[in-house]
Amino acid sequence: MFTTQNRFSRILLTGSQGQVGRALYPLLGQLGPVLPVTRNELDLTQPHAIRTLVKTFKPTLIINAAAFTAVDRAETESNIAMQVNKEAVSILAEEARPLGALMVHYSTDYVFDGKKSDPYRETDPTGPLNEYGKSKLGGEIALREILPAHLIFRTSWVYAAEGANFLNTMLRLGQVRPELRIVDDQRGAPTSAKAIARITLQVLQSPLIASGETPSAHPHSHSEPNTMAYGTYHLTAQGDVSWFGFAKAIFLAVKNPSGSPRLTPIPTKDYPLPAIRPANSRLNTDKIQSTFGCVLPTWQAQLEEVLQDKNLRPSS
Repeated sequence: MFTTQNRFSRILLTGSQGQVGRALYPLLGQLGPVLPVTRNELDLTQPHAIRTLVKTFKPTLIINAAAFTAVDRAETESNIAMQVNKEAVSILAEEARPLGALMVHYSTDYVFDGKKSDPYRETDPTGPLNEYGKSKLGGEIALREILPAHLIFRTSWVYAAEGANFLNTMLRLGQVRPELRIVDDQRGAPTSAKAIARITLQVLQSPLIASGETPSAHPHSHSEPNTMAYGTYHLTAQGDVSWFGFAKAIFLAVKNPSGSPRLTPIPTKDYPLPAIRPANSRLNTDKIQSTFGCVLPTWQAQLEEVLQDKNLRPSS
């Protein structure tokens, strides 16, 4: 019988210094030996470098936590965004297939146009509004077409104790500005990198995934549980909030002796950016919860944990 230890004998983690990569790296040792690679060590715009690394290391599990995430910059650097978020994913998948490797890839709520009134399900039609979303959708499509043994986790509004993210931007600006004007007509689920990492580990440890069988082993069977478990899942915090509501929660939770800035809610049109954002970024997470028994914490609980990691004492 396969276990996660012998199934995942060699794990390749790309983007190991990104928000999700940093959270993943300490956990992945529970599955097997890990080769973490940073942006400096693997340039995802260089196909030959990607192929050489995979051919040399021969991973049994590839976790692609690397991405071009500069949403506004992608509007003018769409070629680079497409190289990293689509072409590199395609190459990783091509190299993973002959190795019989499983590939985990992270995607985004930005593959949707945000016009639906309810939270998006995995089966809903996509329609990205910006170049970043288009590049991430391209990566999803390529992975599905090339490598049956894959897991795509769509997440949203990712943040961590370290790195460039909304939380740290708010805390920085709150120290120097008396007023912050925050968009209040976009809703989503702020999701911590640590929560994403923990759920990723739980899924990979599940018997549905850790058995070691691949869909090609039973091409005519529809009853193999792990073949049914491959695919796309929404992985976000529970609940939803606007950016303004998230900012308000941040400053309420942090005890700042010098006081908090005044927060003013504004519509998206009053804060124009190069890339259009979806108004509704809510993702339905029923599938991942029912398939793997995952318990997804609320965005409020995740915020409290991240603030504790930053040694900022939350209010009781």
